[in-house]
Amino acid sequence: MNLQTVMQELEALGKERSKKMYQSNGASEPLFGVATGAMKPLAKPLKKNQALAEELYATGNYDAMYFAGVIADAKAMTKDDFERWINGAYFYMLSDYVVAVTLAESDLAQEIADEWIASGDELKMSAGWSCYCWLLGNRKDHEFSEQKLLGMLETVQNSIHNAPERTKSAMNNFLYTTSVSFLPLHEKAMEIAQAVGPVEIKKDNKKSNFVHAYENIQKEIDRGRIGFKRKYVRC
Repeated sequence: MNLQTVMQELEALGKERSKKMYQSNGASEPLFGVATGAMKPLAKPLKKNQALAEELYATGNYDAMYFAGVIADAKAMTKDDFERWINGAYFYMLSDYVVAVTLAESDLAQEIADEWIASGDELKMSAGWSCYCWLLGNRKDHEFSEQKLLGMLETVQNSIHNAPERTKSAMNNFLYTTSVSFLPLHEKAMEIAQAVGPVEIKKDNKKSNFVHAYENIQKEIDRGRIGFKRKYVRC
């Protein structure tokens, strides 16, 4: 299957309802509106195909860029590759759910995520914090420095309310994920989440959304899900 064939398949899978939903979240033309679940049968015969993933990502078509993340070979990607991808990620569904997810399967994940968090760029910062969420929810606790994560929790506590909007959301998710999926800092993350309280996420031409990591952590405690790890980063 080549680029032209895949683009034709994606176009055939597009739905107007999905397209409108993606656009309401920040996607812009070109896009077809393909439901993510509908991509799985298309991805199965391709397995990991980095060359095709690069071609798809370069189209600028949202659905093609998303599908690129589905078939990407993260371990074959270099730092320059990830930089190119994050620079092409023009809204959060690409930065946090394509680039950050793909990065989380790379051995370069923490190094690159750290640089993005320190960048001062809203979507890079969001992708960096999101990458840690994907990592913490999948990798074993011993693969992380407890001291480093503690420092990151303190950064969230001190700066979340003044961070850019998408970065706020990713930082809030980091608080939640650390408490739920990284047992050594479960209590500390919960304590900080309680101190942080509700976080206001402002949206263009829409009502603000309030997120509260502490309340969501409590729900996971009630469900007995503390220590949860997912088997795979990408579904």
